[in-house]
Amino acid sequence: MRIVVLAGGIGGARFLRGLKQAAPDAEITVIGNTGDDIHLFGLKVCPDLDTVMYTLGGGIHEEQGWGRAEETFTVKEELAAYGVGPEWFGLGDRDFATHIVRTQMLGAGYPLSAVTEALCTRWQPGVRLLPMTDDRVETHVVVDTAEGRKAVHFQEYWVGMRAAVDAHAVVPVGAEQAKPAPGVLDAIAQADVVLFPPSNPVVSVGTILAVPGIREAIAGAGVPVVGLSPLIGGAPVRGMADKVLAAIGVEATAAAVAAHYGSGLLDGWLVDTADAGTVPGVEAAGIRCRAVPLLMSDADTTAAMARAALTLAEEVRP
Repeated sequence: MRIVVLAGGIGGARFLRGLKQAAPDAEITVIGNTGDDIHLFGLKVCPDLDTVMYTLGGGIHEEQGWGRAEETFTVKEELAAYGVGPEWFGLGDRDFATHIVRTQMLGAGYPLSAVTEALCTRWQPGVRLLPMTDDRVETHVVVDTAEGRKAVHFQEYWVGMRAAVDAHAVVPVGAEQAKPAPGVLDAIAQADVVLFPPSNPVVSVGTILAVPGIREAIAGAGVPVVGLSPLIGGAPVRGMADKVLAAIGVEATAAAVAAHYGSGLLDGWLVDTADAGTVPGVEAAGIRCRAVPLLMSDADTTAAMARAALTLAEEVRP
């Protein structure tokens, strides 16, 4: 079975670990969000790609869900001593090495897709990890500040501001001019099923779908497309997805996110058992819906979620 997964950061990475357990013989291609990418200290940082790579490769800080295990922060402390910021983004010493290698390769003319493949040679994540695009795309968020309304990089909003202020708009800058990375459209065309994990529907999955050609390829692939709700009981499991959903006028509920993706894209949708009451409404909108436990509390529970998604995919297969 060939499975394509559109993945953001922590939620996507942990779901992928469960999917590998649930379907050990499947060929899994991950299309990773690069809208979170940022240039810091002269280095190209790709948080979502790295979170997938570290999580599946055994190098992730398990409690945080991001960054490296057994990390130290000597370089960060030295930069702060020189007064060099931003201090709110915590790059560790081990993590710095990844970004140095990536930046050197990009500077030598290699595209991001080739660089990602090279980095994965070390980590052996057991999936094919593709950036959504080799082009530069950066998600910005429009907020009100003391200086007035302005757009800030998503990382500044999410990590620096902790999404404490309202977002008025979310803009994937550069997405309209971007092209899918090599292999992305072919993987979708050859897939047996496409999955949207419980990643942020606006700044993770939504940013991937904003790259021209990707949404159209998925909608026209003729294979089951199944998503898992990132919301349980009207609240995000982790993170602040409700903040960015509000910015695009979408209610923070499992049913509203399904409607946001739409029946033209989604064939099936999994909601948590806490949201079982929303199943009839989602199905009335033309999307097959089932309620199952969606809290990724451990590997076995996550694998059960993945199996439920694959089972639903078979139910809706054309």
